[in-house]
Amino acid sequence: MSDSQAGAGSALLSVRGLHVAYGGIQAVKRLDLDLFPGELVSLIGANGAGKTTTLKAICGLLQPQSGEVRYQGRSLQGQGPWDLVAQGLVMVPEGRGIFTRMTIDENLQMGAYLRRDADVASDTEAVYARFPRLKERMHQLAGTLSGGEQQMLAMGRALLSRPKLLLLDEPSMGLSPIMVDKIFEVVQDVAKQGVTVLLVEQNAHRALELADRAYVLDSGECVLSGPAPDLLGNPQVQAAYLGA
Repeated sequence: MSDSQAGAGSALLSVRGLHVAYGGIQAVKRLDLDLFPGELVSLIGANGAGKTTTLKAICGLLQPQSGEVRYQGRSLQGQGPWDLVAQGLVMVPEGRGIFTRMTIDENLQMGAYLRRDADVASDTEAVYARFPRLKERMHQLAGTLSGGEQQMLAMGRALLSRPKLLLLDEPSMGLSPIMVDKIFEVVQDVAKQGVTVLLVEQNAHRALELADRAYVLDSGECVLSGPAPDLLGNPQVQAAYLGA
């Protein structure tokens, strides 16, 4: 989606003037950000730029110092992650956050915990079809999986909640190149199916290749934003984040 297309509709997520502090340290400063339905948007920047902090503030894991986060036109002030999952706003955290002492299948069912519809079984099978390795090990404890398998499980669990907006925090971190390709393939496929995605990713080149638009964070502030192909060709971005 282009900026002009985005501007023609209502934002699914709108962040205005976001400030988040850890003690006396300002981690995010004056951040404005919009996501429109069906977009895949990336947040890129160096370590410590405020990317993960931004996601945590959006999904209620951190209380902003000031600013506003609106989702589907309504303020999220005072709501926790459990409230937002029920509204279709779901995060896959850095480090996966799986339940290590539960089986793969039990982890997946936790993703559907708030659902009361009749499609949970078919959606579970769709996740297993997407990640056949999980199907083969469905009764295995999640803590015994490899890093890549755990990332598959974390994403599968999130998909079973039927997200409208999926926040992904460093999904490729620590994975083999083959597994990275698989995870990004899934991210792209999920976006094509109409789920809006906000992707935080250290691999800036891959993130910009996938995204429709992107924001570049530096020391908690947005220093650049625009269509991802434009940022991919931007000399400043190339020098700072793409190794050019």
